[in-house]
Amino acid sequence: MKAEYQVTVYTQDMAYAGTKDDVYITLVGKRGSSQHGKLGRNKFFFHRGDSTFTVSCSADLGELLLIHLEKRGLVIKDSWLPAKVEVRSSNGKLYVFPIYHWLKGNKKHFFREGAGLILSHVLCCPHAVLQNDLTCPSGIRTAHSWLTFLCCSVLLRWAVYKEGIPLCMKADTLMSLPPDDRYPFTRDLELVLSDYVMKHWREDAFFGYQFLNGVNPMMIRRCKTLPSKFPVPSNMIFGKSWLTLRTEMKKGNIYLSDYNILDGVETNTINGRKQFLAAPLVLFHKNEYNEMMPIAIQLKQKPGKDNPIFFPTDSEYDWLLAKTYVKSADFNLHELNYHLLRTHLLAEVFAVSLQRNLPRVHPVFKLLIRHTRYTLQINFLARNLLISKIGILTLYTASGGKGILTLLEKSVYSMTYRSLCIPDDIADRGLEDVPNFYYRDDGLKLWNIMFVHDILSFYYKYDWMVQNDAELQNWIQEIFENGFLRRREFTTVAELVKFVTMVMFTCSAQHAAVNNGQYDFYGWMPNGPSTMQEPPPTQKGKADEASFLSTLPDVETTVLIMATVWLPNMQTSDRYLHEFVEEHFTEDFPRYKVTVFQRELKKLSKEIYKRNRDLELPYTYLDPKLVENSVAI
Repeated sequence: MKAEYQVTVYTQDMAYAGTKDDVYITLVGKRGSSQHGKLGRNKFFFHRGDSTFTVSCSADLGELLLIHLEKRGLVIKDSWLPAKVEVRSSNGKLYVFPIYHWLKGNKKHFFREGAGLILSHVLCCPHAVLQNDLTCPSGIRTAHSWLTFLCCSVLLRWAVYKEGIPLCMKADTLMSLPPDDRYPFTRDLELVLSDYVMKHWREDAFFGYQFLNGVNPMMIRRCKTLPSKFPVPSNMIFGKSWLTLRTEMKKGNIYLSDYNILDGVETNTINGRKQFLAAPLVLFHKNEYNEMMPIAIQLKQKPGKDNPIFFPTDSEYDWLLAKTYVKSADFNLHELNYHLLRTHLLAEVFAVSLQRNLPRVHPVFKLLIRHTRYTLQINFLARNLLISKIGILTLYTASGGKGILTLLEKSVYSMTYRSLCIPDDIADRGLEDVPNFYYRDDGLKLWNIMFVHDILSFYYKYDWMVQNDAELQNWIQEIFENGFLRRREFTTVAELVKFVTMVMFTCSAQHAAVNNGQYDFYGWMPNGPSTMQEPPPTQKGKADEASFLSTLPDVETTVLIMATVWLPNMQTSDRYLHEFVEEHFTEDFPRYKVTVFQRELKKLSKEIYKRNRDLELPYTYLDPKLVENSVAI
């Protein structure tokens, strides 16, 4: 008995998304396949919006599993961006095939039905391969790998940029990136500037504030025992209440930032002049006003007579110079470790492995694809413009040159999985009850309302389903082998939920926290110098205004670094955390959970707005309406 299928093709509503090329389709079901036929009569233009066609078959195809799309035309550069294909069978059942993927040239593309059948069900049906003259690429030996290859969005390849740091995608030019991962033709840019830093950068309270709510809130931790390499007297008295270090440490009011990872990093030479980078230790006291006040600074790791400990009671410029060396160290470590490595480079590993291993209908792909938008392009640009031999960070930071690779290698070695999960990281640093810690407050709320558990528990009812999902395990394995440079396995639904939440958080909220405030805090150069032109002082009483100014970067370095930190501060205004432009989920339950997630994000945004009205310096970096979905700038 003949069967007719109503096929509706949706083209994305954006510039240049349509095509004048001929489009052919094959419907693949459990019982057979349709003929590979052209959609539309004569010359049909697939414009923005939807177009409906009828596909006739000699018999019912059974449950639909795949569609095979092919674009043919003389104008092979005429790319097409279909959003989805909906197929309604003769019995009225609707099948949805999400695409949201640029189709270029005259290539064959396979897309699985949006409900995401278990791969073994699809493998029972060979029609997708047997009735389409396809050649199996080298290295793909099993039906499992073959179908994954067919249905993954694109076959990216790994490349080694430098030994010892996460791998990246292989790309020689921007145009060699997949079209899905390149910026669109137009982008709106926004920038909000503040002169607050310029007015308050000398103040101890603002210096301490930045360790909680500045562009790098990742260094400070509660100090229960003073390290022997930092011999601050335990009977040291500070504050108007004659407090001692020993008693305040017992109360949990003492905090430490230790930049030991910078020790031994070879420093740069800029314009023929040797540069300097401290590896300081900074001690803080949470005072009765809940301010995080610096109380002691040592600029080198090894104590000694030529490595004095500076205190707020020292001369104005001794103390200011010590704090500025700390801020310069923080700039270098923040940019290479907490910004470049822990967001940009890891996000690229997540994205490449996602596209290599998971088909577009896989629930993890649906959750995470929006969090990889434009990451490959921005990282390609970063490697060429920032950390290449002629990159800005290579040429104009204290850790530039050989130091960049040394610091990145050290950072990879010291990076832990727990440090990427904000609930664990906050607990490990002992910061659960620190007042006025807005990065923690907003970050934990964002982590907790992310809807990963609800979505994945809908698809994975039991732990064995995680263990037996070969596509998923391949995705995880490639991430750890190429990003963390070590192996790890996840065998339970709970472990998977936490890992996917970490990926989502890293690519969106964490990047916003360490990226969006760069110009706010570094735009006033003395608050975050990229380098220092004189060595750390070996004795007190020598610093004055002239020596302080001569230690700061030269004019050329300052201008280039300011221009560099200005660019990442520009938001793309393209896709934010609450926006789901592409509808990858087709089932009712996950679609409902998307709307719940959006409501919770809007509620959190209102709470943050209300809190910020009463703050002298509002913390906006984790306001959901300002958090972009992906590492895109």
